[in-house]
Amino acid sequence: MEFFLDTGLIEEIKEAAKWGIIDGVTTNPTLIAKTGRKQQDVIKEICAIIDGPISAEVIATDVDGMISEGKELAKIHPNVVIKLPMTIAGITALKWFSDNKIKTNLTLVFSSNQALLAAKNGATYVSPFIGRLDDIGHDGMALIDEIRRVFDNYGFQTKILAASIRHSTHVRDAALAGADVSTMPISVVKALFMHPLTDKGLASFLADHAKSQLK
Repeated sequence: MEFFLDTGLIEEIKEAAKWGIIDGVTTNPTLIAKTGRKQQDVIKEICAIIDGPISAEVIATDVDGMISEGKELAKIHPNVVIKLPMTIAGITALKWFSDNKIKTNLTLVFSSNQALLAAKNGATYVSPFIGRLDDIGHDGMALIDEIRRVFDNYGFQTKILAASIRHSTHVRDAALAGADVSTMPISVVKALFMHPLTDKGLASFLADHAKSQLK
């Protein structure tokens, strides 16, 4: 499974990049707004830090506007992935980007039917929002299972990018369900390292070492 960092904050990306486990970055208008900077400037700096897919989202809601914005974002760096909304306009624009060999990420996916539409038009990634489904009493992880089955049934090459991840259990379950990617905030990435028995064992080893130095 690939790990993407879901953020627009450069300091977080620099910190996580040192760990060697981050394969890409996803951003959205909300995350970019938190930086107080222009999206193009943020994306360009991220591309200089992470050598992997970097999702940059269009703001336009019409087909022509999405294509125009996406073309400009794609010029920033070959690793830029154009993030489109799961709407009729988004799916229509997706076809243009696929025909022109520009990578895409269909976001705000909440059903296997939506994922199927994205795959049919050649999306590079499809982003089911599992956390938001959990929030309204649905089973977000069941959606990952459904999409995996649909894609495997028909040999679609579109990657499943588990999004709206809230905790480390989501990452584990997405991996078990066969998601290709998990994108998550840095707090969840850090939580993957943690286990109380690891902390307890390390403390015990260090205490034993300290005792041995007194002899």
